[in-house]
Amino acid sequence: MAKEDYIVSLDIGTSKIRAIIGEPTGSSINVIGVGSASGEGLRHGSIVDIDLTVESIREAIDHAERMVGIHISSAYVGISGNHIQLHSSHGVVAVSSADREISDEDIERVLQQARVVALPPEREVIDVVAKEFVVDGLRGIMDPRGMLGVRLEVEAYLITGSRTAIHNVVRCVERAGLEVANLVLMPLAASHIALSNDERKLGVALVDIGAGATTVTIFSNGVLMGTSIIPMGGDYVTHDIAIGLRTSTTSAEQVKLRHACAVVAQASENETFQVPRMGSNKDTEYTQYDLATIVEPRMQEIFALVQKEVEKMGYADDLPAGYVLHGGVMSTPGAAELASEELQAPVRIAIPEFLGVRDPSFVNGVGTIAYAARTGLRPTPMDQSAPVRQMKSSGGMFTRIKDWLRDFV
Repeated sequence: MAKEDYIVSLDIGTSKIRAIIGEPTGSSINVIGVGSASGEGLRHGSIVDIDLTVESIREAIDHAERMVGIHISSAYVGISGNHIQLHSSHGVVAVSSADREISDEDIERVLQQARVVALPPEREVIDVVAKEFVVDGLRGIMDPRGMLGVRLEVEAYLITGSRTAIHNVVRCVERAGLEVANLVLMPLAASHIALSNDERKLGVALVDIGAGATTVTIFSNGVLMGTSIIPMGGDYVTHDIAIGLRTSTTSAEQVKLRHACAVVAQASENETFQVPRMGSNKDTEYTQYDLATIVEPRMQEIFALVQKEVEKMGYADDLPAGYVLHGGVMSTPGAAELASEELQAPVRIAIPEFLGVRDPSFVNGVGTIAYAARTGLRPTPMDQSAPVRQMKSSGGMFTRIKDWLRDFV
């Protein structure tokens, strides 16, 4: 079969590592394959064991390859964490064409110019995102392509991260036999799936409640304004269940997924389940109501910490669109109602509208594909005639960008 272009995203999370294959179709995408594996080797979103993480990435990629029957050679990798920082930047270039019409090449040149800033040696550029373009002094332009002008400027922000954290992620992906097509900031990518244009303009908090950490990101006037990490997530709920029911963490996770309810008032005393009790050969029976008395307090704490973090970022009274939440724990019945009560604001749960990934936990992975497609990042070539596992390691686009930057910084 002939070689086609697809976009592959890799979401390296604490509890799950997911590889998602998307097919661009005009202005939209189709999700055609998903592979997942347990997130071994990660704690609170950070890599603590490279070998285990590499094996998990390989397992997720193998799963996706078998589903679609193609060989994956590279992927767009989502990255987040408390090491992420935003830096304002400015770029200016002269329009290159003779007729002074601004082209994609001019936009690329001015964004590359905005990258050229002095950074501490421990920081590294992940991406550059335009806040607005300025054409011959005219401000507030979001897309200057096709306009006429002599001078093109951009007000942008650089997304930087810890060199160590970035290199550990890249190293794991490359040791798993993949090239890093590009690194993508996960909250920014998720916003392409989770948020509407009105929400981004009015002001909204995008909250990703992952297994090991919760990411709070503020959007206003159509631009990402700031992001922050709370070191608490769905694993804390699982841990509380394990202690409260005196069972193993594995059993507690299964109970959470099958029977949990986030609001005690909505829980049923008629729905019962049994769990193996630690230190005993017999199973113990509990009700959904018993489970909810454990789940609700921890969920309340997470939402209270989200509200405090938004206040700390200075946007407590400046979020007309409220909160949009995603992450696996938001699939829990009653989670949206509890969040609305605790946050005292409009609340919505983001769910991708694609077959096979209609779950809040898939927002980051699908969002990475949507971001790559909409921003014009080059799709990943897939060779359907290649063997399913052909190991190779290369620096990919990420290495070439680093080498280019060293010439300037």
